Amino acid sequence: MKFTFTCAASLAALLALAVSCSKDEQNVPTTPTAAVNTQAATATRDSHLALGNPSGATTNATNYTNYLLSKTQYSASYHRDRGIPNWVSWHLSSAWVGSTPRQDNFAADATLPSGWFRATSSSYTGSGFDRGHNCPSADRTGSVADNSATFLMTNMIPQAANVNQRGWAGLENYCRTLIDAGNELYIICGSYGTGGTGLNGYKTTIASGKVTVPANCWKVIVVLPNGSSDVSRVTTSTRVIAINMPNNQSVSTSWAGYRTTVNAIEAATGLDLLSAVSTTIQSTIESRVDNGPTS
Repeated sequence: MKFTFTCAASLAALLALAVSCSKDEQNVPTTPTAAVNTQAATATRDSHLALGNPSGATTNATNYTNYLLSKTQYSASYHRDRGIPNWVSWHLSSAWVGSTPRQDNFAADATLPSGWFRATSSSYTGSGFDRGHNCPSADRTGSVADNSATFLMTNMIPQAANVNQRGWAGLENYCRTLIDAGNELYIICGSYGTGGTGLNGYKTTIASGKVTVPANCWKVIVVLPNGSSDVSRVTTSTRVIAINMPNNQSVSTSWAGYRTTVNAIEAATGLDLLSAVSTTIQSTIESRVDNGPTS
């Protein structure tokens, strides 16, 4: 009987322990954080020229119409005689975005070659045009240094207020919703032509003729899910958004109506966009007008 009681007691103890362990396992806090932060874990800061150098810009100072500016935050081709960039190219993912506030510290770019005109914030004062960012401030909020880099005047163009504050701003905001959804973007932005209409009417230049007012503003956005080996992941089904917007006050508040093809922008600018992508894939994605969502 003693043996039977001992076995029964042992069995009861084992059952109690099993129940206790089962309860402990059920009460272990789940960690959804791992799933929620998957995007943050996979988002990286990648090369701004991964998809190509659209104009073959170089750092040779004699190349004054196509001078390469290589910043940590973006790359650009600068035109000395126009006083604005030909294009600015940058990578955007959630890895570039943080909580740093807008610095608003517009400044001349001291990295331009000696003797070159360096636009300042006051170069635009009274012109009737906004100091229009190419690479937006809100795309670079990871640090004060990152945000400040977007306020260098070599990242600016004289942009009509209704372009900068309406349709263009809406497109910039939409790009950030795409990275919030787990994507990374390659964005190339620029301007071409001469003559735009701002708050004070039509002008071809400002700053005593040293800064050209462009006629059109354009942007090309390549959308990829977060990942690595980005160029090799561009396929004929990759979403590419191309926008060409006149630089005047009559533009619509929505950017959707200004969608065009990469080919059309290349024809207008003489640039070779997405040159690092295979020519076979380029022929498809550069001839297609985006019809995807806009919000």
